[in-house]
Amino acid sequence: MLPALRLLPLLLLLPTSLSDSSLHPGDPQLMAPPSPAVVIVGAGISGLAAAEKLHKHGFQNIKILEATGRTGGRIYTQKYAKGLVEIGAQWIHGPSPDNPIFQLASQFGLLSPDALLEENQKAYGNNHPSDMPVVYTSSGGNISAAALADIMGLFITWLEQARNFTNSRCGPEDSVGSFILQQIVNSSQEWDKELVDTNMALLRGLLNMECCVSGTHSMDYVALCPFGEYTMLAGIDCTFPTGFESLVNRIKAPLPSGMVVLNKAVKRIDWNGSFQGNDSHVYPVEVQCEDGDSFVADHVIVTVPLGFLKKQSADFFSPELPTSKMQAIKNLGFGTNNKILVEFEKPFWDPNTTLIQVLWEGDSPLIEPKEDLKQNWIRKLSIFVVLEPPAQLGHVLCGFIAGKEAEFMETLTYEEILSSMTDLFRRITGNPELPPPVSILRSQWYSQPYTGGSYSYVAVGSSGDDLDNLAEPLPTDKEALKPLQVLFGGEATERNFYSTTHGALISGRREAQRLIDRYPQLGVTASKAKL
Repeated sequence: MLPALRLLPLLLLLPTSLSDSSLHPGDPQLMAPPSPAVVIVGAGISGLAAAEKLHKHGFQNIKILEATGRTGGRIYTQKYAKGLVEIGAQWIHGPSPDNPIFQLASQFGLLSPDALLEENQKAYGNNHPSDMPVVYTSSGGNISAAALADIMGLFITWLEQARNFTNSRCGPEDSVGSFILQQIVNSSQEWDKELVDTNMALLRGLLNMECCVSGTHSMDYVALCPFGEYTMLAGIDCTFPTGFESLVNRIKAPLPSGMVVLNKAVKRIDWNGSFQGNDSHVYPVEVQCEDGDSFVADHVIVTVPLGFLKKQSADFFSPELPTSKMQAIKNLGFGTNNKILVEFEKPFWDPNTTLIQVLWEGDSPLIEPKEDLKQNWIRKLSIFVVLEPPAQLGHVLCGFIAGKEAEFMETLTYEEILSSMTDLFRRITGNPELPPPVSILRSQWYSQPYTGGSYSYVAVGSSGDDLDNLAEPLPTDKEALKPLQVLFGGEATERNFYSTTHGALISGRREAQRLIDRYPQLGVTASKAKL
């Protein structure tokens, strides 16, 4: 993600029309139809990808309205400890030729040599860490690698089985959590009695980790039938040595100065109307901003997070969205997955450790977690990634926590979290004298007013059809005189790649292509202009 950018000159924030007045006699674009006015709401990777593609194909009248002071959306790289860390998106999931994020990162030279190895591109990481974690127990003990491997093998098998369900084999109320719970009950009958408690605690931790992967409070919330529609691409997940924001910078680099307007929160989108522009043209859409500015447009591409739509969609569109689209917004899940980054002066873990799992003794998938979040929120924190390389980053662990506990964590003070982390690491190492962390840094995605969480999932009671419905442009009438007035992008509109950055990028390009197909002459003109 990008640091806050310098505010654009006030002059760029004032126009209410996007008509183009920059053409001169002899310019080849004079022979083309007027370039339609396009407003893109949101400067995350979806909105930027849409703008980049449209601009490349000859669209001149584009404005990207971003509510915050930076671009990138849920991609957010920040300085911490000795280097850069990701507050938001961290990995390229499935870095292989089929992944457009990987394609761009490779093209721009943003990846490490290992990430570009052919064998890494062909392997399947299943969106999970490829290394085996070192397990620390809440009483200061350890679990053998063999015991962990056995349970993790079972868990991965159950997830694969859950992905193989079809609508004919399960009902709309069936969940991934209930399916896995049944497998646990069945398998536990064959375990040695002395292993039952440890195995149950390990499985509770793996379920906590899966909640982070799926972006949900509980796997009981995740629908079983469509679980397998999510497409996992080949490739061992990798990161950006120079930060994910380096890709955002490259995507937006070709965009003209002034196209992106920061700190420009949209209040309402009025569509299916007749709005007079400064150029005497009548536009079907007007975008009203919180500061009183307005922008008329032929087309608006909405790329805001589903979490924002869940809270604001009733008042964000006039006329209101069709019932089917409102229902899709309601049906789909949007959860919180937060990070707690912890910096140590010296590591307590071995140099070869890449993952740390916390085994909370006494926890079990068969026992409902206690509802006292103040006392028990930290028990949802089960997995830490060792950030590498330490020579560049320092000794930093990145913990992941999802659901209601993640949301509660956002309400705590820095001092409260630092104290909790100190107690946790002293407890699992069995060393009451372990020095406290040097510093901590946490994400707060649920509290962000224009985000409202981390990413989407297909919830119980919803299906992939809801993702497709959310992606449908308005008006729905294919014969409308002014079609494609409001288009929808973002990861929550990609049926097979929801919750990912590549899904977000694909969605932005998809919506741009709709407009390119609508105005084929613009692409021809753009090609001639380069000659």
